[in-house]
Amino acid sequence: MGLNKESGIKIGLGTPGPRNLITDVPGVKVGHVTVRDGADINTGVTAILPHEGNLFQDKVMAASCVINGFGKTMGLVQVEELGTIETPIVMTNTLSIGTAANALIKYMLQQNEDIGVKTGTVNPLVCECNDGTLNDIRGLHITEEHVFQALANCGEEFEEGVVGSGTGMCCLGLKGGIGSASRIVKLDDKEYTVGALVMSNFGGAGRLMIDGRQMGREIKARLEAQQDKGSIIMLIATDVPLSERQLKRVARRAGVGLARTGSYYGNGSGDIAIAFTTANRVPHYSKTAVMDMKMISDNKIDGVFDATAEAVEEAIISSLYHAETTTGRAGKVKYGLRDFL
Repeated sequence: MGLNKESGIKIGLGTPGPRNLITDVPGVKVGHVTVRDGADINTGVTAILPHEGNLFQDKVMAASCVINGFGKTMGLVQVEELGTIETPIVMTNTLSIGTAANALIKYMLQQNEDIGVKTGTVNPLVCECNDGTLNDIRGLHITEEHVFQALANCGEEFEEGVVGSGTGMCCLGLKGGIGSASRIVKLDDKEYTVGALVMSNFGGAGRLMIDGRQMGREIKARLEAQQDKGSIIMLIATDVPLSERQLKRVARRAGVGLARTGSYYGNGSGDIAIAFTTANRVPHYSKTAVMDMKMISDNKIDGVFDATAEAVEEAIISSLYHAETTTGRAGKVKYGLRDFL
């Protein structure tokens, strides 16, 4: 997936992984549930598993970056304080984050009888964008069962575009949605992977950039004018051993890829990046007071930064490329990028 040769689009100079998806990072899985009923209901849930085991017992090291904070993501405070993720990551629409959090908590309680009894509580990580342009967001159509289904659907292969939590999203005047890409990084003669997954819902018509080319001006006449508002969630996964400080630096580089596609981080846009590594795990019950962790030399981290920026940039363009033209709530139409290529 990602942008294949048939798309005719090449982003950057890096080498994609075999799937050109975030799941090129070993152990990472993604699942969707799409909720559509008539023209007015266009929403869904997307779930991301950082690894296949018990995430509460075996946490992944992580960090986040709030590029512009017009957003309602849940769980970032503890990620910032402790530098770990201990649940799957769930994405949905803005008004359904409470439902998603309840479902994610129940999912974790089923796996861990000690939560809230013999140990502390759990930090559900739920991300959102506002799909109210195409979806009856006030109808609260997401249920806890949708979240459970998305988690059960997680696998290495998954769809992009108008699917899952991206079903009702709009981006740069076009139909947005779910997009993903990956890049290979070589360190000490060994290959590692940086993968990105985005839920794109930002940007004004006429600003689209594709690999440095100003495409927005060429198609703006057919698009509804709008300000740079909405949101984007950018998830970066890697198997490069990084500390939480280094992951914070990686998360910041998501903004480079975002800007390359035409965003200026507008006032009404919630632009959130979360980065995690599968290489450094933090056990909930450590057998020792001191734990060994590996990290990359900061003098060698530029390749990871470059790969992050490119993977995010391509993931955004891929979300547009795979999105079909959609008619949504109140007859509003958002065109897919392929209608203009």
